[in-house]
Amino acid sequence: MSFQKFYQLSFKVLFLVSIALPATLFAQRPGATPELIVTQVNRKTPLAGGNNLYCAGYVETGTVNTENEIVGAEEEQEQNIYSQGDNVYISMGTNRGVKVGDMFSVIRPRGKVNTRWTKKNNLGFYVQEVGAVEVVNVKAEVSVARVVSSCDNLLLGDLLQPTPARTSPAVQQRPALNVFADSSGKTSGRIFMARDNQEMLTREQIVYIDLGTEDRVNVGDYLTIYRPLGSGNLFENDEKETVNARSVGFQSEVYRGGKFSIQAPRKSGSQATGGIVTSEEAKSRRPDGLREVVGEIVILNVKEKTATAVITRTAQEIHTGDRVELQ
Repeated sequence: MSFQKFYQLSFKVLFLVSIALPATLFAQRPGATPELIVTQVNRKTPLAGGNNLYCAGYVETGTVNTENEIVGAEEEQEQNIYSQGDNVYISMGTNRGVKVGDMFSVIRPRGKVNTRWTKKNNLGFYVQEVGAVEVVNVKAEVSVARVVSSCDNLLLGDLLQPTPARTSPAVQQRPALNVFADSSGKTSGRIFMARDNQEMLTREQIVYIDLGTEDRVNVGDYLTIYRPLGSGNLFENDEKETVNARSVGFQSEVYRGGKFSIQAPRKSGSQATGGIVTSEEAKSRRPDGLREVVGEIVILNVKEKTATAVITRTAQEIHTGDRVELQ
């Protein structure tokens, strides 16, 4: 048998097997209960993990415990920043019940949040989450811990807290993002800050919104990101047209350049007369509340007055200051 005929025969056998395979999967014995075979695609996949789940940071009004901290490092004579794989000393030992294998999150309070993008008073302190450590050796008053994950450089003086129990919302089949969607009428707020102080944002980036437990939002809630129609330009906008109607400077006394500008007269006639209509005058005759949908977020962590969220979809760039609304 030639190689070509062997290849054709093999291909035909594989094709027949592929056709019969679904029937084989769902075949059942007489009287048996049908079984649904769940594929990997159908399983619940976490929407956020790793860096976006445990290093997202948060803004809270509660008191930050500053008692437990990193006080030294194995190679502190050679370096002053630490990351995954380095050994550090923490200010907890057998005197505080620490055991080998204990895990702690490493946090860094950055300061009180002061922003113009909210009407709420005293949102609280921004707390950066920078990594996690595991205790490998315990002494009386200190312990040695290995950095098992680092989302930023760890520093002496960084604080420790028990690793928070967080569960990521599962990936959902979502309807197409409607950029012309009307308001849901539900709770609304603002994006007042983003992780790493970014101001131009896109998918998979972390943002902080001024909605919290007091606004009855929860982990897993989806919110629409929007802005009023006509706002959000990247550059300064004086709300005037680029070309205004002119009275001099063109050859024709009737059809001067301004007569064909963006702000042209709406009346016609042999002399092309009529009042000039500006864009702002035209806008004044439309209903209030028109908006532009620019994306979507889902909440990962909720505090008293704020929540941490991840951007899941975008229609264009997202800015700090954009509005959010519960779907």
